[in-house]
Amino acid sequence: MTPQQINAFWLDEIDEKQWYNGSAELDRTISERFGAAWEQADSLASSWSGTAEGALAALILTDQFPRNMFRDNARSFATDKLARRIATNAIKTGLDMATPEPARQFFYTPFMHSEEMGDQNRAVSMFEERMPGDNVRHAHLHREVIRRFGRFPWRNDALGRETTPQERAFLDAGGYGALVAGRVSLADAG
Repeated sequence: MTPQQINAFWLDEIDEKQWYNGSAELDRTISERFGAAWEQADSLASSWSGTAEGALAALILTDQFPRNMFRDNARSFATDKLARRIATNAIKTGLDMATPEPARQFFYTPFMHSEEMGDQNRAVSMFEERMPGDNVRHAHLHREVIRRFGRFPWRNDALGRETTPQERAFLDAGGYGALVAGRVSLADAG
């Protein structure tokens, strides 16, 4: 597996709309083509992360692909810490800014996927400073969910966590999708 294969698949072979709207078919394709690479993510990331192209591939492999390969399963988040480490190092060395948009967003999404407020603040800051656009709104919304609940309620089942009544009300009202569409507000969640 090479960084070029990962980047070509994610950036060229599939449609941008599929990045955040997976399907069973896409999930299966990613598992079949990249599952073995994900199993070696730590060693691959170490060898790839010195270039913008390699860091981008390592981030897609550790932050994006698991969410497809292991949808609704705790393994979806198994390489999140590794992704944040890769992103932190890449940002320190300017590899994010050497990556054109829209691919640059994948240097910041590991922080947006974190349930830690410091990471959420970093995601908002990175998107505002380095990639203004619609992702800024998503970063703010993710941060507000963490501020309100201290975690992402839509992960509770996968992680075996008890869902609070306030979280249940939010999820029953449509969760993150309804929040994005403006059909629900976090103030309504109890």
